[in-house]
Amino acid sequence: MNAPVAPLTPSTPAIQAPPVPRTLAETGLAPVMLRDILLKTMFRMNAEHVSTLARICCLPAPLIQELIDAARGQKLIEATGTLHATSGNEMGYQLTEAGKARALDALSQSEYYGAMPVPLAAYKEQVKRQSIRNITLTRAELLRGMGHLILPDDLIDNLGPAVTSGRSILMYGPPGNGKSSISNGIRDALGDRIHVPRAIEYSGQVITVYDPIVHSAASESGDDPMALRRAANRFDARYVLCERPTVITGGELTLDMLDLKYNPTARTYTAPLQLKATGGIFIVDDLGRQAEPPQKLVNRWIVPLEESRDILALQSGEKFTVPFDTLVIFSTNFHPNEIFDGAALRRIFFKIKIDGPSQENFLKIFALVARKKKIPLDEASLVHLLKVKYPTINNTYANYQPVYLIDQMIAICEFEGIPYQMTPELIDRAWANMFVKQEAIAK
Repeated sequence: MNAPVAPLTPSTPAIQAPPVPRTLAETGLAPVMLRDILLKTMFRMNAEHVSTLARICCLPAPLIQELIDAARGQKLIEATGTLHATSGNEMGYQLTEAGKARALDALSQSEYYGAMPVPLAAYKEQVKRQSIRNITLTRAELLRGMGHLILPDDLIDNLGPAVTSGRSILMYGPPGNGKSSISNGIRDALGDRIHVPRAIEYSGQVITVYDPIVHSAASESGDDPMALRRAANRFDARYVLCERPTVITGGELTLDMLDLKYNPTARTYTAPLQLKATGGIFIVDDLGRQAEPPQKLVNRWIVPLEESRDILALQSGEKFTVPFDTLVIFSTNFHPNEIFDGAALRRIFFKIKIDGPSQENFLKIFALVARKKKIPLDEASLVHLLKVKYPTINNTYANYQPVYLIDQMIAICEFEGIPYQMTPELIDRAWANMFVKQEAIAK
């Protein structure tokens, strides 16, 4: 595999950034929620300056000052009356006893503090502006994303329309032929950035969305947090500018991972995997290896795949809809007819078979891997491999085999203390480890 290619810039219109709120009303949040999150943040983080609170709460400093002034009027916050050399001539503020009591009461209802959330309705509008279905990839861009792979000529013909549509894709075929690598290549081809909310709010409940494990944040410029109007390239700081996200799950995927996760101790919610993947890719690898039957997993996706919306539920049982703007890629080693009924297959828009390479492409991959791993090619060894070994498995080639065989030969050379080399004998020893001989074992 070659070194990663440079980030791509798909032929897609620039994404409209969420505007910085100029007033408290433009945050879309109830005054009580704004006040209580501010009080909880001051209490938990011992923050006392407007600039610090603006950075933590992700609002412009003038709005934080407005919240502080309102809380002072309610006798919940008081000025310390002192200016410190390290405070940049900022006035300090602290909670009054009444403010501490209110903060503790608010924390008993929800431990959430810090960044102000984005109302769900506002987030839905931002999802439309940066929808993955707005992406238009050219053939060249997709090929660059797949640059480290040697693929059949017609595969890009099938993948291109599938990716550009933003619809669901099922990739199937024998194991070891790069379905996971192709999924990752699609991710690399997207290349642009979207705005991910740190948290969203619905019905007074806060749901955290931004996850550093899933989301790769872009570097940000250091604008003045005291300014109401930030630089022209800035946006609502309640969002994080990220690469389009990719969530990859395998055999560990269960249905409850697709539901809101509630923490009863902190009384907070965490977004499920598919919500974190909004605007990006959700890869379900090794479909059929999960504890849940594949049919049951796909049934959970029927409404999202057809209507571009998902239904989640709060602890109270109240249900609500969230955007489902995700390119879902299912990858399986099973034939689709073995794991799905016809209704489920209709919901998956593209079905693409990923077969093993031809002998010609196998040799290209073998030569590429050998060159990268600095093991010289040997014509007699390749003839032995193709004319003696592969006929024993009906000349069935797989993309993983060149890496496997060459790594085996390297391990043998290192153990024997000899220079890296390729011989028919080493081919035989490597081949013996690639397959397990079928035989009865006494118990």
